[in-house]
Amino acid sequence: MNATPTSLQGLSTEEAKSRLKRSGYNELTPPHPRRLWNITAEVMHEPMFLLLIAAGVIYLLLGDVSDAAMLLGFVILIITMTVFQAQKSERVLEALRDLSSPRALVIRDGKRQRIAGREVVPGDLLLLTEGDRVAADAVLLSCNDLFADESMLTGESAPVRKQAGNTDSSAQEPGGDDQPFVYAGTVLVQGAGIGQVTATGRASAIGQIGKSLEDTQSGTSPLRIQTGQLVRRLAIIAIALCATLVLIYGYTRGHWLNALLAGISLAMSTLPEEFPVILSVFMSLGAWRISRHNVLTRRLDAIETLGATTVLCTDKTGTLTENRMVIRKLYGSGQMLDVHDPGELPEPWHELVEFGILASEKDPFDPMERALHELGNRTLSGSEHLHHEWEIIHEYSLSPEMLAMSHVWQGSGEPHHLVAAKGAPEAIIDLCHLPPDQAQPLEKIAAEMADEGLRVLGVARAKLPIESINWPNIQHDIEFSFVGLLGLQDPLRPDVANTILQCRDAGIRVVMVTGDHARTAQAIARELGLPAEQVLTGAELNTLSDHDLRASLRDVQVFARIVPQQKLRLVEAFKANGEIVAMTGDGVNDAPALKAAHIGVAMGKRGTDVAREAASLVLLGDDFASMVATVRLGRRIYDNLRRAMSYTLSVHIPIVGMALLPVLLGEPLLLLPAHIMFLELIIGPACSIFFEAEAEEANIMQRPPRSADEALFSGWRLAVSLSQGVAALAVMAAIYAWSLLNSYDENTVRALVFCAMVAGNLALVLCNRSAGTSGQGTKSQQNPALKWIVPGTVTALVFVLSIPVLRELFHFSGNAPFLLSIGLPAAVGTWLMGALIKRLISR
Repeated sequence: MNATPTSLQGLSTEEAKSRLKRSGYNELTPPHPRRLWNITAEVMHEPMFLLLIAAGVIYLLLGDVSDAAMLLGFVILIITMTVFQAQKSERVLEALRDLSSPRALVIRDGKRQRIAGREVVPGDLLLLTEGDRVAADAVLLSCNDLFADESMLTGESAPVRKQAGNTDSSAQEPGGDDQPFVYAGTVLVQGAGIGQVTATGRASAIGQIGKSLEDTQSGTSPLRIQTGQLVRRLAIIAIALCATLVLIYGYTRGHWLNALLAGISLAMSTLPEEFPVILSVFMSLGAWRISRHNVLTRRLDAIETLGATTVLCTDKTGTLTENRMVIRKLYGSGQMLDVHDPGELPEPWHELVEFGILASEKDPFDPMERALHELGNRTLSGSEHLHHEWEIIHEYSLSPEMLAMSHVWQGSGEPHHLVAAKGAPEAIIDLCHLPPDQAQPLEKIAAEMADEGLRVLGVARAKLPIESINWPNIQHDIEFSFVGLLGLQDPLRPDVANTILQCRDAGIRVVMVTGDHARTAQAIARELGLPAEQVLTGAELNTLSDHDLRASLRDVQVFARIVPQQKLRLVEAFKANGEIVAMTGDGVNDAPALKAAHIGVAMGKRGTDVAREAASLVLLGDDFASMVATVRLGRRIYDNLRRAMSYTLSVHIPIVGMALLPVLLGEPLLLLPAHIMFLELIIGPACSIFFEAEAEEANIMQRPPRSADEALFSGWRLAVSLSQGVAALAVMAAIYAWSLLNSYDENTVRALVFCAMVAGNLALVLCNRSAGTSGQGTKSQQNPALKWIVPGTVTALVFVLSIPVLRELFHFSGNAPFLLSIGLPAAVGTWLMGALIKRLISR
């Protein structure tokens, strides 16, 4: 036991204030939220809004105040909706952060003071006790049986032992026993101590890892890249068409303001604004669907990449396991017992559990001691083996020289004192002074238990005379008898093995990356069903070149004794191999790799703030099985997104055609900005929602991930989309020609063609529903949006055709029932031609 200084003054209040000014608050830099004006400015820079404003200005110059006011209303509506959604997302992210810093007990002005953790400064004296979360990095000036859980920094599930040092102690990396340092964010599971703060905030170990995130590039999703390429190509085509239309109209008719208005109308129908919008709608609604599985989406790009994920790198502690200890095996009286929960404990092992509890604290915080108490309370309750009324009258602390600890108990009515010891098996064997022929078999059994991934403790017992006044100086002076061995394990989450099996069926390779020993990692991997023949350790990884590492990744799925920088290197190596990488984790040690991966998945309950900020997804319930549901949804979202994109490409062909055709024929313009906005705000988003709500294919999780470089539009899909659009244009052109032949007035012709376009739009929606050609047997359930998409669209069209004010704003005329009747043959014709094209080309 290390001596505690009897007189410690700590910093003065004035000195603490001065240092706080110099070093800043003891906290990581919070994220900078997007303010209302930032979001509004981003929206106003979108081309579609600039076109709407330009069209409104032209209407004012032409004297059409009502049309200008209507377009201004569209602008305000869209800005309001976009800003509301963006602010809602910001509030969700802000609520996720744990804004309250932990409290810290310090010595200042010679007195104990409890202050906010953010006010701790370098040089402060921290009073550390069991159960505390350390507020800052510190060197230990004194300690007694101090153990710390540093898994959030190192990935090691077992607590590490601490020893006292001094202010001249050389700084060391977290991890390993007998260090004189404690680190911010770690938890003390046993003992007490006094530490002097050496680093706070971003200068601490946890802060340095958070700072390294700034230098780590986040992965850009392949779909986002493809969409950007598609948008750029279509934008070039759109600009060329608009410029041509403006020139033709201006030179042939001599009215350049109307020419600009025609160009804006065509631009609004051809500029590829819809593709990013549809992508955002799908991602937002996808985030909502994923949230119903208790998963928070922090970066929408992750959703679109889920379906392409080929490698899932996962930490062990707290991710695959429950981050607690349970007793799995008991060895006593020469027999081994596998412990099952629930289950009775046979008599031969009662003594082992009894003395294991006596060697622990009465009200333990250490997870191994808690596991012993839980087992005893469950199996020995009401027996003579539990001694709640006994008191500890002396104890021997664990030390680097003797990795065992002992408690001396005074039992009521006992003729002697009972001594219980537990510790490393070799230390307990040494305490019992066992001869080699007895020690070697026990050491072999302990090694076999360790090979199974168990944390092994030995237990011994002894008696001391009750009249004893002077306790033995060291544990070695006590005559101990060997009782047995305890095998403890951080248990796997109940659904993890099944989750990994489902990932395998879906073609996703699960890779375990842990800070634990190789033997522990192998045992866990075998229990999970992962290939465990080859294990690559951190030391071995350091000897490999980048080329050799990439080659070894094809055969290895278990990585042990890995430090944070190596996790990041692993993710980068997988990416260099062409893999789409997802990584789960909960500790600060995972944060750089979480950010570098295409998809970073953090734990919400046990996860650190740094990990959550770096991740793309957060499992709010720390439920690893929800990853399967998330991948399933990711695949469904991509399938439906592709259908929506195909539909959007095809539906714009008749819009562009009907914007150009009247100009080429010398007829009045048909489609004005108001008509384009009707299609964009009513039918476009509604159909996006419709496709987003489409059910998944029945075999969605029995097929391999899609290729990372697979184009969104390619081959037959592009041909089908273009052909369906041309077919719809042919139907619209036929109705347009028919209306001209019947000498209808300009507004009636416009209304007839517009009704046909709305009907054809709905027909194209139905054509693009199924991934197959027949549309039969491919969906697992009906689309609920179908019940309101058609009635809602028809109702909106009826209002526009029937209400005088709206008819005037849209420049419509004619009998509403007659106009609506044109929609039926337009829909039937478009649907028949579209279905025939799909069947023929897909063959």
